Amino acid sequence: MTERPPGLDDPAAAAFAWARYRRVFAWMALAIAVIDAAAIVAIDHFFGPLSLATIIATAIGFAATMLLTAALMGLVFMSAGTGHDDAVDAFARKQKDRRRP
Repeated sequence: MTERPPGLDDPAAAAFAWARYRRVFAWMALAIAVIDAAAIVAIDHFFGPLSLATIIATAIGFAATMLLTAALMGLVFMSAGTGHDDAVDAFARKQKDRRRP
């Protein structure tokens, strides 16, 4: 019996992990859009009427920052959840043991 490749090296596991990542990221994008809109409304309420440039800059700046954060954190959790991190740790331990006299 052949051993199945670990984590994202297995095509079925990779397809499942990437589908879950896209689903979670889509929900995060929706949440970020709602929070972004609420933030613009709150800023407008507390600081008075905003110029179009301020609204666009605030919306793009907040959304880009939060989407990048969501994407990177999602990749970290996907890497850990699929066993990819364990495979890298095992490889690093083998390399370290090989270098010892």
